[in-house]
Amino acid sequence: MRGYGAVLKNLDGTEFMQKYDERLSLAPRDIVARAIDSEMKLHGTDHVFLDVTHKDADETRRHFPNIYEKCFSLGIDITRDMIPVAPAAHYLCGGIDVDLNGESSIKRLYALGECSRTGLHGGNRLASNSLIEAVVYADAAARHASSVISGYDLRNDVPEWNDEGTVHPEEMVLITQSIKEVNQIMGYYVGIVRSDLRLKRAWNRLDILYEETEKLFKVSKPSRELCELRNIINVAYLIMRQAMERKESRGLHYTVDYPHPTVPAEKP
Repeated sequence: MRGYGAVLKNLDGTEFMQKYDERLSLAPRDIVARAIDSEMKLHGTDHVFLDVTHKDADETRRHFPNIYEKCFSLGIDITRDMIPVAPAAHYLCGGIDVDLNGESSIKRLYALGECSRTGLHGGNRLASNSLIEAVVYADAAARHASSVISGYDLRNDVPEWNDEGTVHPEEMVLITQSIKEVNQIMGYYVGIVRSDLRLKRAWNRLDILYEETEKLFKVSKPSRELCELRNIINVAYLIMRQAMERKESRGLHYTVDYPHPTVPAEKP
């Protein structure tokens, strides 16, 4: 919608992107995301607005029928009302190394799209790159998987899960609350803008959740929710570990301790 002409504004209706980039609301999304994050922290708000009310209403509805319908179902007419928006972190952009078939170092495990390091995407989240990834690497992965799948055998000697001595968790809130806490830790400390201090604090908080979850898992009958919680915590650990080892800012992997280097102006 920014490419269409939508403008970012604060809750009082004032534009703010001129403070961050000369391209204003058309700046790359990593810059826009950090700008929104900065404005939200500055004003103590949980969102800003995306304003497209100055565009022709019929044209807007034709261009963005799904957005229009979704917002309208929430009581927001995007041709008349500004849209509340907040940045979302893309934690794995350009992360998993793959070969020309989209296969990772773990055989039979493919990584496609923004999470993969193919050379087409990089450390930023660009909408057009998603199409390139789909046309090139998704196709390559599908062809490769189809060509080798007949050579694989499935294990049929895996014993049934033995849950003797375990019980169902007394309260599902133990799981749902932990999931919320992981989301908050990642959002506040490992999201749009990072720092060594925030990452260390996130690591310490996650350690507590890890210990609590493992204790619960050992005495509980396995459930989808509990297994998902363990997976969420493991992925969070991996993201934090990579972020702590990265001593630079690259694309949307931004840290205030190692900001993007300033390119010196060319001499006349």
